[in-house]
Parts: sequence; structure tokens; C-alpha cells
Amino acid sequence: MCGRCLARRDLARAAVAAGTLVLARRAVAAELDVPVEPQLRLPIDAPDQHVVALTLDACPGAFDMRIATALLDAGIPATIFVTALWMRRNPAGLKLLLAHPGLFSLQNHGERHIPPVLGNRSIFGIKVAGDLATIRTEVSNGARAIAGASGIAPRWYRAATGFYSPSAIPEIEAMGFAIAGYSFSADAGASLPAARVAARMAGARSGDVIVAHINQPLRPSGEGVVAGLRELQRKDMRFVLLDRVIATAPLPT
Repeated sequence: MCGRCLARRDLARAAVAAGTLVLARRAVAAELDVPVEPQLRLPIDAPDQHVVALTLDACPGAFDMRIATALLDAGIPATIFVTALWMRRNPAGLKLLLAHPGLFSLQNHGERHIPPVLGNRSIFGIKVAGDLATIRTEVSNGARAIAGASGIAPRWYRAATGFYSPSAIPEIEAMGFAIAGYSFSADAGASLPAARVAARMAGARSGDVIVAHINQPLRPSGEGVVAGLRELQRKDMRFVLLDRVIATAPLPT
């Protein structure tokens, strides 16, 4: 082989090796970027305040009318994090939520319910975004779907599964969204029996940001959410929308 050909071959091999090294370093960096579940509480001005924020996730699935009816009957406001996928699949549920803008605030849960996490992994069996470009698309398309349906641009973003790569958080904030953490999960992804959900919700303290799910009407968790809401009302707990408070910065744990 001629000298020039050998040089070209060596350059090509070096380029491939360099590219492989970059990809390997990125993979390692992503694996070290351990996902976090941000916490968020409401600012409480006085110790005698009794206020919580109820947030409900509408991941891909159906619409739990048990919870919606309880909220409407009691006049309880709720911040509902919807995916664009859920909106497409549940036009009747979306219409009901949009018909009560003073009670329900629709916020961004992404386009296709993809966790904003880097690397090659799954969380709770859901494949993560993998890279920042996919995360940006997931967040921006989710927001666009809400703005198109409601005429109001969402302010908050909550990740599918609730987990984020730490390096993804400032990227999402730079897009104009506040990270919607929470102080506790009432239903563990709508996986708990009704009695446990009700007990967990009833134990909410002033300042808590509660998360539960409104997309699983066939699971018993929804009954627990309704019972928990009634117990909190009996305790004279006041409910507020997340976008009507000045929230403290969410802190990863």
C-alpha cells in the first residue's frame, strides 16, 4: 500500500477512535448524572395557615371521572399536568377541564410522557429521553399542545415519572418553565389500594404539594384520592393552584 493511502487509513482510524471515545465519555457522563426527584413545598407565611396544592398527573391513559366529579362538587382547585398524548386520547375529559378554567390549571407533562433523563436506561419501565435534544422536543411539544387547546401557555413542567437528570433541569428552566416538584406522592403512580391513598392524603401538612393521578379510572387509587380529599376538607385544609403561588426553588434530593 502506498504511503499516502496508509496515511489516509491511519487518519480514518484515528477519527473513528476519537469519535468512539467522545461517545464513551458522553455515555459515562450520562450514567454519572444520577436522576433526581425534585421536592417542592408552598411558602407558608404564618404557622396557623392550612393550605396545600393538589396536583394530578394525566399520563397516557384514560380520565378518572371519580376524581373530577369530587373536585367539581366540592369546588377544589387542582393543577393538572397533562401530556399531549393524553389530550389526544381524551377529548371529552379535556373539554371538561377546559370548561372550568378557574378550578383547573393545565400544565405541562410533556408530549409523549418521556422522562427528561440522559443515558440509556428506563425508569419504572419507561424509556428515558437519552439526550438533551429529545428532552427539549418533549417539553416544547407538550407546551405547544396545551397552548393550542387552552390558549394559555403553561408555566410549570413536571417530568414523566417525576425524575430528571440534574443537567436537564437548567435546560428546561431556560425554556421558561418552573420545575414542578412535590413534597409527597399520594398514590405511588396510582398503584396503591384506596385505603392507603386516603391515609397518605389525610396526613398532608400545610405547605405540601401533593401528587396523585387522574388517568387510571379502573384502579382503586382514585377512590382513595376522593376519600383523602374529603378528609382534608374536614380538617379545614385550603387548596390552591400551583400557578397562583410564589413557589420556592425546587431542590433535588
